[in-house]
Amino acid sequence: MTLVGLSFAYLKDRGLNTALNILLLALGVATLVILLLFARQLEGRFTRDAQGIDLVVGAKGSPLQLILSSIYHVDVPTGNIPLSAVQALRQERTVAKVIPLALGDNFRGYRIVGTEPAYPAHYGAVLSDGRMWDKPFEAVIGADVAAGLGAGLGQRFLGSHGLGSGQSPEHDATPFIVVGRLKPTGTVVDRLVMASVESVWDMHGIAHDENEHEDEPDEAHGVMQPEVTALLVTYSSPLGAIQLPGFINRQTNMQAAAPAVEITRLLSLVGLGIEAVQALALLLLLTAGLSIFVALYTALRQREGDMAMLRVIGASRASIFGQILVEGMLLATAGALLGVALGHGVIAAAAANFRQLAEMGLDAGRFDIAELWIVLGALAIGAFAALLPALRVFRADIAETLAHSR
Repeated sequence: MTLVGLSFAYLKDRGLNTALNILLLALGVATLVILLLFARQLEGRFTRDAQGIDLVVGAKGSPLQLILSSIYHVDVPTGNIPLSAVQALRQERTVAKVIPLALGDNFRGYRIVGTEPAYPAHYGAVLSDGRMWDKPFEAVIGADVAAGLGAGLGQRFLGSHGLGSGQSPEHDATPFIVVGRLKPTGTVVDRLVMASVESVWDMHGIAHDENEHEDEPDEAHGVMQPEVTALLVTYSSPLGAIQLPGFINRQTNMQAAAPAVEITRLLSLVGLGIEAVQALALLLLLTAGLSIFVALYTALRQREGDMAMLRVIGASRASIFGQILVEGMLLATAGALLGVALGHGVIAAAAANFRQLAEMGLDAGRFDIAELWIVLGALAIGAFAALLPALRVFRADIAETLAHSR
């Protein structure tokens, strides 16, 4: 019988103890895998979605809320701002690009964003079929929306008021029609329904002129004036970062928030919790290693006579030493692989049951190279846990062992 076969036989002989050791190690590995995937994918999604956006301008309130609602579309907006802010910012010499967003409605949980074609273009989105919108109530949908709803070109739908998927009233008189679908980008536009800003105004009965973007709105008629929810700003020079945020925050009734600052602050807060759980996971791994050591050592004491008989019939010290190490490595390998599978399974279940996690881009199908280091660490723990029992066998005296085993 080979070393591996003999090791399997011994492990099978004490099946319950073997299963418990594997499970304990798997739980530690799974916890580390979950934390790794969550942290890496969250940070990666934050970075991709905010790339190229230097400033977000919106209504007064929480800067982080403004960033989350306008860039990541996972929170409610802080309010609306005057349409005149669009042209005012576009006239600034330090500003290269301004993209307006009008929010407030959804279609089956997917947010409807009133904007300009420059918005999907900012994320490098290209059409898989159809065309971009060119008049009100023509919509272009992201890849996740198309896949999740099975929506095709020409499909009509009614937007619902609010940003959630609850039973909110629909805008019956203003149906949208899908005129284009986007290829996957791995960014926030994959899960959005996009149309013109005028579509959002018309849907809410807000009067506007065709040249509203160019002219200052007339506020003398006492009707609801066109507004937007937020502006995504890209600087043309570093001077904009010095002058513009301070001016907006101090001299206007709007606020300016820098995505880089707010997301760094958010990740630092999340990081504290992740580090605490990582410490517990590492402790669990070490506990699993100790459990493997105790199990192997105890099992070895129980079968010292068997080991001595193997030596008598010709097995070398090295082969007995290797057999104990193989047992530890088999336990560690099973625990590590089960832990990786369990970690990805938990991520998949979380993304399926919590829409917010899915919207943040949590994907169980993506493997991170750092998972390999977790697996190697678990194998090292298994090897180290088996090393001391193996050394005891290596140094054992055959005659003395046989004498004590009678």
